[in-house]
Amino acid sequence: MLNSTDVFVIGGGPAGLAAAIAARQQGFRVTVADGAQMPIDKPCGEGLMPDGLTALESLGVSVTNEDSFPIRGIRFLSGGTGVTAAFPDGASGRGVRRTVLHRLMAERAASIGIELLWQSAVTGVSPEGVHLANRTVKARWIIGADGGNSRLRRWAGLDQFRQRDCRYAFRRHYRVAPWTDHMELHWGLRGEVYVTPVSNEQVCVALISRDPKLRLDEALGGFPELQKRLAGAERASSERGALTATCSLNRVSRGNIALIGDASGTVDAITGEGLCLAFSQAMVLAECLRSGDLGRYEREHQRLAFRPLLMSRLMLLLDGRPRLQRRTIQVFGSQPHIFQRFLELHVGVLSPLRLAMNGLNLGWGLLTV
Repeated sequence: MLNSTDVFVIGGGPAGLAAAIAARQQGFRVTVADGAQMPIDKPCGEGLMPDGLTALESLGVSVTNEDSFPIRGIRFLSGGTGVTAAFPDGASGRGVRRTVLHRLMAERAASIGIELLWQSAVTGVSPEGVHLANRTVKARWIIGADGGNSRLRRWAGLDQFRQRDCRYAFRRHYRVAPWTDHMELHWGLRGEVYVTPVSNEQVCVALISRDPKLRLDEALGGFPELQKRLAGAERASSERGALTATCSLNRVSRGNIALIGDASGTVDAITGEGLCLAFSQAMVLAECLRSGDLGRYEREHQRLAFRPLLMSRLMLLLDGRPRLQRRTIQVFGSQPHIFQRFLELHVGVLSPLRLAMNGLNLGWGLLTV
């Protein structure tokens, strides 16, 4: 047990492990501490976009067929109407259980010499280092990956928001063979339901809404086709809930402290971008630690967040507006290239400027359909 390290990561979820692995790849000694025991679970849509998989591979983490289910694209459904788009250039994503992903990342971290301290809550930070229950670890850099309610964010005086918009998410797994190789987003009056195949015999179903009292069993009544597919299927996990928010911070670093993942701001879970964003942040942050320039991390953090925040705003325009949902899907169906361009923006292939031209076509279609 070391009493000093180059980089100390507070939080051992996927964001923290990504930061730790990326820093270790830059040659730093790295320690990770988390009060939980692995594997760490969290309500999540459990879909990884192609760009997220690419980022994971750069960290040396491979998600195999045995650990996941291949995802070829996205399907939007509303009122019995649906539209589908494939990921560009034949790319694929992956549906993978959060616990499986965490195990794979923890194994990678351990294999490259990262010190992992499970069931080790951090009690504070000071100029002397990071304080645990029974010792203090000196650290050149401290990374906060301790989630949306980050204590390190408060300790560092970084808990100041530019914007915050919260909704509620609930997730459950069903033991049933996937009926599609696409992630499905079912739009409804009271919220949205995500369906992601995560294995050959299991799907993840996640509800997102503004009603803290709405649960999956009640919500599924508003999606009769989906309810029919799940009828009689064994529940493979209990229903778990969490807040999901679009949240931006004024700053994500101070002194030798930097925030990453949900601790550094979030996008609504409807985008499915949370994990991918954290992995991309991790690689940039590690480079900035090597150069000693957290000012660059501030700039790059804003750049990386721009596209997911834009997608969140665009998609939330449909939230709770069934007529607009149906009309939008009708336009996507009659002009599938527009939906394809939106998906290309979603995975980072298309620039927002080019999307704006397609947005004009979408707006015209909404007026004339």
